Amino acid sequence: MLVKNPKFEISAVRPNQYPSNGLPEIVLVGKSNVGKSSFINTMINRKKLARTSSEPGKTRQINFYNIDDTFYFVDLPGYGYSKMSKKEQEQVGKFIEQYLFHRKEISLIVFLIDIRHNPTENDRLMYNYVISSGLPCLILANKADKIAKTKVDLTVSSLQKQLNPLGDITTLPFSSERKVYQDDVWNFIDDFINE
Repeated sequence: MLVKNPKFEISAVRPNQYPSNGLPEIVLVGKSNVGKSSFINTMINRKKLARTSSEPGKTRQINFYNIDDTFYFVDLPGYGYSKMSKKEQEQVGKFIEQYLFHRKEISLIVFLIDIRHNPTENDRLMYNYVISSGLPCLILANKADKIAKTKVDLTVSSLQKQLNPLGDITTLPFSSERKVYQDDVWNFIDDFINE
C-alpha cells in the first residue's frame, strides 16, 4: 500500500476523545518496547510519525494515527512496564479494557511479540485477553532482524505453537530494519481495512 498523507490525530484516554468518523481501526498491542511505534513508521515509510523511544513505557495514552483518511493505526500503551506506579497501571488497564471491549470500529488487533524470546506470562495474559474480546487478530513476531534469516521461519512456527497451539491465528515475522516482511503484513491487513 502506498501511504501518501499519514498524520497523528489524537491521544485519548476516554471514549469521548476517540475519533468519530467511523474509519476502521488496526490496533497494536504488545509489551513496552516491543516496537509498536517503529512498526507504524515502517509500514507507512516515515521515520518519525510515531514517536519511538529506547525508554519503555513512554506511551501512556491511546494514540490514533490517521492513514490517508482510510483507516487508523491505533497504538495502545505497552504492558509489563514496572516503573509505572500501581495506580497508573490500573488507570491505563481500565482505559485499554474500555477501548478494546466497547469500540465498534476495531477491525483487527495486531499483537506484537519479540521473536527472540518465548512469550512471557504477560504476553500470555494479553493474548488470552485479546482472544476473549472476540476480535480478529494477527500475531507479529517482531525484531526478526535480530536473529539469523535461516532461523526466522522455524522461530515463528515455534512461537505460534506456544501462543496459539490451535494454529487458527496467522503469525508473521516482522522487522523495522529488514523491510522484506512489510508486503506480507500489508496483504494481511488490507482485507480488514477494506471490509
